[in-house]
Amino acid sequence: MSKTYSEDRLIEATTMQLLAELGWETANVFQNEHFGENGSIGRDNKQQVILKHHFLKAIKRLNPNLPEVAYLNAYENIVSSDISKSLEQINFEKYQELTAGIAVNYKDDKGKVVKNKKIQVFDHQQPAKNHFLAVQQLWIKGRASIKKRPDVVGFVNGVPLVFIELKAHHIPIKAAYDKNLSDYKDTIPHLLHTNALVILSNGLASKVGSVTSKYE
Repeated sequence: MSKTYSEDRLIEATTMQLLAELGWETANVFQNEHFGENGSIGRDNKQQVILKHHFLKAIKRLNPNLPEVAYLNAYENIVSSDISKSLEQINFEKYQELTAGIAVNYKDDKGKVVKNKKIQVFDHQQPAKNHFLAVQQLWIKGRASIKKRPDVVGFVNGVPLVFIELKAHHIPIKAAYDKNLSDYKDTIPHLLHTNALVILSNGLASKVGSVTSKYE
């Protein structure tokens, strides 16, 4: 095992420990991830970056007594995107949906069409009641079937809001920005569609920003 690899894993382990102390549930899915509702992290495949089953559970709790189709429509809306738009444009649109609610159309139990019903994704009044999950070494299938493995992704109610890229102590964190984050924007951009926070660190120095932030 190389010294760099060992240091990378040490920094990851420390990060996960800190998140656990802050109340996050943690999982390492580098090997043997199980899919499905009762799987390792509640997703159905490696391309899925919004954890479908955690997401549906959360919105059903926050928006009770709606037909199943309303919840499924909310999921389809949040995972869909216009490929003609830039990552920055999509990220802003998802931000608006996540803060104001996801608009859905459906028929109620009397057959009446309900339009633009806003589905809330997060409990803003009681934040501790949201589900916080930090996932380490998550394999994600992207463009042209390329698979990438970010260090840590933070999910809130199944939505990937936090992206963390970690380096060994002796590697400048600018490498995480220039090499890793730039690569992920190109190969697995859907992971960053709903991103709210990007953290880059080597254990000694850190940078915090968003998908649109310049390194400085």
